[in-house]
Amino acid sequence: MDHLLTPQLEALRYLTYGCEDRIAYITLNRPEKRNALNADVVAELKRAFEYAENDEDCKIVVLRAAGDVFCAGADLAYIQELQGFGYTDNLDDSTHLMQLFHQVYTLKKVVIGQVQGHAIAGGCGLAAICDITFAVPEAKFGYTEVKIGFLPAIVSVFLLRKIGEARTKQLLLSGDVVSAQTALDLGLVNFLVPADELAATVRTYAQRLCRENSGQSMEVTKEMLAALPEMALEEALRYAAQRNAALRGSDDCRRGIGAFLSKEKISW
Repeated sequence: MDHLLTPQLEALRYLTYGCEDRIAYITLNRPEKRNALNADVVAELKRAFEYAENDEDCKIVVLRAAGDVFCAGADLAYIQELQGFGYTDNLDDSTHLMQLFHQVYTLKKVVIGQVQGHAIAGGCGLAAICDITFAVPEAKFGYTEVKIGFLPAIVSVFLLRKIGEARTKQLLLSGDVVSAQTALDLGLVNFLVPADELAATVRTYAQRLCRENSGQSMEVTKEMLAALPEMALEEALRYAAQRNAALRGSDDCRRGIGAFLSKEKISW
């Protein structure tokens, strides 16, 4: 796997980036700090996702972490630093995280979460914002912000879309840390996989998406799913019909339909 492909990526201190078999791997790499978040880590994540979106060698993005913990939320030193912030500083900081979550949610490529350990607070937000999330059965998940007087604000916007109001209230108002099985039942994650099979399972799944699915179709589907919840029924249906009609004229659609009609296997 090629790491640190550009001078921009060579400057990464808290992450690694690599691409292999059309899969980009963004790896949180602060295991000694339980991959906790601070402003610098968020900035590096934004940089890495921007690079992945424009990396022509990459079709699918995997977000993963080194060590035993996926992400423990905000770094303790960072929380201490926030005590001296005024409203403007706090708004800038919140906007910084908001931009990362929005970036991942609207990224033109599918983002798969590979959660090998606990994902708490902001770390649970990272796991949930991925399009498809795999986790180990031992992982714990939770939004514990209310327990320290914080607000799980940014993630709430996405959780309401992902799992609905009742389940979002259950998680955010209780601040409870739940098991991976409960996270699966709530729709927070998609698949549970034994730890010794996690990396291979994610890789196989990502390779299948690369091989079997049109990148353009996945991109437009993701864009459409992000837009639809804010639309009234008739507007949503018009928008869906327009996107459908536009995509039918694409090269990918012509190739795919041609292969289907000829009963040929297409490799994307």
